[in-house]
Amino acid sequence: MSTMTLRRAMLSAVVSAGLFAGLHAQSANATETINMIAIDGYPDRSMWVKEFSGFFIPRVNEELAATGNYKIEWQEAYGGTIVKPRGVLEGIKLGLGDIGIVTTIFHNSALPSQGISAVTPFVSADARVVAKAVDEIAKEFPQMASELEAENQIYLATGVVLDTYQIFSKTPINALSDLGGMKVAGAGYNLRYLEGIEGAAGVRGGLPNFYNMLQTGVVDAAMLWPEAAKTFKIAEVAPYMLKADLGAVNSKTVTVNKDVWNKLPDEVKTALQKVAVEYRDHVAGIAMDRAAESLEAYKAGGGTVVEMSAEARAAWANSMPNIAVDWAQKLDTAGAPGSEMLKAYMAKLKAAGQVPIRDWAAELTN
Repeated sequence: MSTMTLRRAMLSAVVSAGLFAGLHAQSANATETINMIAIDGYPDRSMWVKEFSGFFIPRVNEELAATGNYKIEWQEAYGGTIVKPRGVLEGIKLGLGDIGIVTTIFHNSALPSQGISAVTPFVSADARVVAKAVDEIAKEFPQMASELEAENQIYLATGVVLDTYQIFSKTPINALSDLGGMKVAGAGYNLRYLEGIEGAAGVRGGLPNFYNMLQTGVVDAAMLWPEAAKTFKIAEVAPYMLKADLGAVNSKTVTVNKDVWNKLPDEVKTALQKVAVEYRDHVAGIAMDRAAESLEAYKAGGGTVVEMSAEARAAWANSMPNIAVDWAQKLDTAGAPGSEMLKAYMAKLKAAGQVPIRDWAAELTN
């Protein structure tokens, strides 16, 4: 073989090796696609579902696109497609969905610590403050995460979608005593707000059912918030709102199926955790931004608003049993730090400038 032929052969081998190495590197760096099913039983017109689809998912996609290592192929299933509103916890547990928004107020037995803001009414009507405080409690105390792990899922973040509970009724409520004799729909711990009002009875229900419950006379009133009243056209069946400012409540938690989570690359886990916190603040911000607008929309739809006096709100708060202490002590008995969580939560709200009408934690005996 001549020197020239040998050089050409060597050059060809080097080029081929370089091409092979380049193709191999390109293959090694190819984007890996991960399939994820996102679920919620509520319809996509529900604010938090709309924002999960329109904010959470695009932001996760953006985070992953920054490196190009991974891409999520999303399948979104809302409004009963896979599960009903009360079925998200079970659905994610069983793997019917990979990620979803659990409405925690439906699961007081399985997720008791998630009730922390629901058992402390008349403290804060600021969804942003409550969302941040509850999420911080979840990260400082392992109780919330461990409850979800028992349901085969991983906690990402807590969301607050309602600025504050109000009472929407078929007839005017001008005083606390007017609630006496009324059947009032609620979704969980908030039914206990009625315990100090003689003759008032709580009826368990869910947001999608409140319209029919009011229309058919199953209940006389319902506890919900103006944005939901606007979305579900509650003014048509409950034209009176008592502005009692019962308080913002965390009711939505983003979780991932634990088996799915364990298989996810760290980069994807980090993106989901980061965006879950952004989603928490984004949704709480929207809840506050839309509060006044929704109230005006309720009025425009035929609703009348009666504002409860500070004295009447204080009387209502003080008429209730201390449901926060009951909640904390039940957790304590089960070996969880309920009292410590309650004290820490109330301290966070006060530090954020919230002034409680009733300091629930101050009545703890330990």
